[in-house]
Amino acid sequence: MKPSNLLIIMDDEQTQKALGCYGHPLAETPNIDGLAASGTRFENAYTNCPICTPSRASFATGRYVHEIGAWDNAFPYEGRTPSWGHRLQAAGCRTASVGKLHYRNSDLPTGFDEQIIPLHAPNDGIGDIFASVRDNLGLPVRRNNERMSNEIGPGESHYIRYDHEVTELACRWLKDAPMDRDRPWALFVSLTCPHFPFIAPPAFYEMYPLDEIPLPKEGPPGGSAWHPWIKSLHECAPYEAYFDNEKKRIAIAAYLGMCSFVDSNVGKILGALGEAGLGDSTRIVFASDHGDNLGARGLWGKSTMYEESVAVPAIVSGPGIPAGKISATPVSLVDLFPTVLDAAGIEPGEEDRSLPGTSLFETANAPDNSGREIFSEFHALGAVTGLFMLRRGRFKYIHYTDYPPELFDLESDPEELDDLAGDPSHQGTLRELEAGLRAIADPEEVDRRAKADQAALVERHGGREAVIRMGNSFASPPPGESEGA
Repeated sequence: MKPSNLLIIMDDEQTQKALGCYGHPLAETPNIDGLAASGTRFENAYTNCPICTPSRASFATGRYVHEIGAWDNAFPYEGRTPSWGHRLQAAGCRTASVGKLHYRNSDLPTGFDEQIIPLHAPNDGIGDIFASVRDNLGLPVRRNNERMSNEIGPGESHYIRYDHEVTELACRWLKDAPMDRDRPWALFVSLTCPHFPFIAPPAFYEMYPLDEIPLPKEGPPGGSAWHPWIKSLHECAPYEAYFDNEKKRIAIAAYLGMCSFVDSNVGKILGALGEAGLGDSTRIVFASDHGDNLGARGLWGKSTMYEESVAVPAIVSGPGIPAGKISATPVSLVDLFPTVLDAAGIEPGEEDRSLPGTSLFETANAPDNSGREIFSEFHALGAVTGLFMLRRGRFKYIHYTDYPPELFDLESDPEELDDLAGDPSHQGTLRELEAGLRAIADPEEVDRRAKADQAALVERHGGREAVIRMGNSFASPPPGESEGA
């Protein structure tokens, strides 16, 4: 594959199923759907951690969260572990970002020649330490949980304003981008929608009449009982308690409106790329950092290994990429590191070859490998113990440290309504998948290490009670704005 420029577009909290090209019956996303039609769409794509900061650190470095200690939103990327940006810089390629990074700050060497209006960890780079309180006294209940159901509907938000600016500046960067084919560039454009608050520009909100919005699949008390780990998550962040059916429909309509708003911005960015004459010399990746449960099972936000939270869109397009292909090979965000090297024509070094990922371009051009293993983990908001996932073939294995596992057959049960972990006929599969997970990480050791690092961080900031008094963050504000703006 010849070297090319690379445009990576990432949005935030985009559940995979809320796009037209992934089969949503209502979502109007013609630009992203068109991108998928022009390239390859991965139908089994995952985040390596379903929360912002750890996911983005893993995406930057091509390493799993437990390898780099990016446990939660108070452990942002600081540039110590080499990123794909560092590799491009060393090869003489130009790198730039526009929009959300969620790193520590702009001063650290994280692999970008320029960071344009970056959004970094809140509280001057400290992040959300509240989620690091995971000691034997129990998880503290997060504050202001009613915000999840109150900040919904049509209107204006700091994220809408920010994404307008991100899109405008990304288009401006592309207009002035270098045309040197011997020195390719990489531009990372990172939008914040459809992340909470669930507020959509009125024109996009009105695309989704409330009487057409179905209610999410039920959780307690109307559906099957929560897994005990999930019950602890809900007790820590009881968002569902503040929703009625009307608010659920308004929140989902606004979320879909934000997805359409993202799509319109993607269309503007792709249009600017074409107008600059760079379409035939640039490869494109579209992905998200994680999903959102969006009321399914009575859960809101991310923080679970169910498909709504852990599955993300992943689309590649451009020179040398099959058009109109749907790949069944499971992929994840750690695949972005080798994808970037592949785009730039950089030969992987010894350390690069030790990474778990595979270039998405290589995967797009290869026969399907549905048996490829995908790993994800979670140690943040509401995690009473470590949470791990292994996807292999049709099965998804969810490992809860100190709690019973879950097992789902995603082929026959894509909605994950039938837990097979207790089925005698699936015990062999359960053992095989647990062994596969343990070959990647020791869940008990990782859980102990995460909690030790988090306890040390909490202690450095005055201890448990002092951190609880600080309160929790809901949505990191864009530069120059406060969280509630």
